[in-house]
Amino acid sequence: MRMEFNVKSGQPEKQRTACVVVGVYEPRRLSDVAQKIDEVSQGHLSSILRRGDLEGKIGQTLLLHNVPNMLADRVLLVGCGRERELGDSQYRKIIAHAIRTLHDTGSMETVCYLTELNVRGRDTSWRVRHAIETAHASLYTFDQLKSKKNPTRRPLRKIVFSVASRRELPAAEKASREAQAVATGVALAKDLGNLPGNICTPTYLADRAKTLCSLHEKLTCKILTELQIEKQGMNALLAVSRGSDQAPRLIIMEYKGGKKGADPIVLIGKGVTFDTGGISLKPAEKMDEMKFDMCGAASVLGTLSAVAELQLPLNVIGIVPAVENMPSGKATKPGDIVTTLSGQTVEILNTDAEGRLILCDSLTYAERYKPEIVIDIATLTGACVVALGSHAHGLLSNHNPLTNDLLNAGRMSGDRAWELPLWDEYQEQLDSPFADMANIGGKPAGTITAACFLSRFARKYHWAHLDIAGTGYIAQTKEKGSTGRPVPLLTQYLINRSSIGQSEELTPIDQMPPEPVPPEPELDDLPPETEDD
Repeated sequence: MRMEFNVKSGQPEKQRTACVVVGVYEPRRLSDVAQKIDEVSQGHLSSILRRGDLEGKIGQTLLLHNVPNMLADRVLLVGCGRERELGDSQYRKIIAHAIRTLHDTGSMETVCYLTELNVRGRDTSWRVRHAIETAHASLYTFDQLKSKKNPTRRPLRKIVFSVASRRELPAAEKASREAQAVATGVALAKDLGNLPGNICTPTYLADRAKTLCSLHEKLTCKILTELQIEKQGMNALLAVSRGSDQAPRLIIMEYKGGKKGADPIVLIGKGVTFDTGGISLKPAEKMDEMKFDMCGAASVLGTLSAVAELQLPLNVIGIVPAVENMPSGKATKPGDIVTTLSGQTVEILNTDAEGRLILCDSLTYAERYKPEIVIDIATLTGACVVALGSHAHGLLSNHNPLTNDLLNAGRMSGDRAWELPLWDEYQEQLDSPFADMANIGGKPAGTITAACFLSRFARKYHWAHLDIAGTGYIAQTKEKGSTGRPVPLLTQYLINRSSIGQSEELTPIDQMPPEPVPPEPELDDLPPETEDD
């Protein structure tokens, strides 16, 4: 279902729509817009609140019909909690509750005034963007593989978000365009992550990349087959796919929106379409979740979709090593040694530490593009889930300005990361008596030693690693499924890069001056404890 989004400025009592949405603070205090409706309706809302029908707590909603002197059919009151405590996450919860209520109650269109709420430290653009992204997320469903769909009889199809004045419209419309591009990219990443391993194979992932590129003039795609990968000398990648009947693919997508010859930003996504652990077999419990081990790859496709939709003035390359990790008589054995594309040798002590093996060859492959920045994204370590849970991505980097830029993009997008150390002392855990390095460093600091391994293949450029093992998907709940993260973070990072003309370091978000505006016209559960997920 295609959702239509618009932004506008106008008085709530003049809106001809199925429903007007306004907020109520705790305890039973009308927001500014709700007070306007109360005045027009001669105290109708305040009399309802006095009866105790709505306290104003987050999660509460009350749908009113036939409010006096209103052109709208309905008015939806949404609890917003205490005004002074209204922050980012509370705001998104408020929007989500409103959207779900509208969708379930037959309001096919709405004018929503929640974007005029006062969120601490956030401007109108931020509120509009996050309202649209949250609305998309609230309405997302994955039912392609169900034989019987259960569609809503009168689904929500059009949402107009309000801004307080006309002078805010240009910035709000820009935020709307960005939000819709991000939301489309997130939905693509979710769809790919939610597909089962018998459908989403390396070949399928390559076909979806080609389909994506066919939709955008500036986006092109090439696919390396198993024979071509072998000719390149990517033996670490091939070691992972050796046990599977599914042939590996190396997917390269190039977006050329920047100046010709300008150094690109390279995104590399781990694409293990199903991970049994290989000979180092995972426990049977929760192994079904290992279809999500390609969420890094999905996020690269989703981000490139958003970048192409927004026509960002950057050169961006997406690299996806796509493999299936299976046990068989041909599979790589613990103790095997391979020579990587970089020429360094690796002793594979654990075949379930496979993500770093396909990434290390991809990191070396990226050198040919002379990249300005390389970011890899991977559901890499169960240790990251233990350290950070499901809220923050693990972030490790060899370049402090890049770290700061990604952290700022995470704060702005609400798709946050947290830095972990990449100190030389951890490198010793990867020592091997038989090869240049082992592919695991033991249980202590598992997320860090995995990044230390990757850092040995990223010495020729500025590089960051995002471990999304805890954030790429939701496990073992009624909302189980791919999250589409970190598409919002990566897209915000690239938007920021394009807006500052590829400068080296961003000003922290909370220190940015407000944008100038024209004069206002007159108005009327944890995964198994394995090295890689």
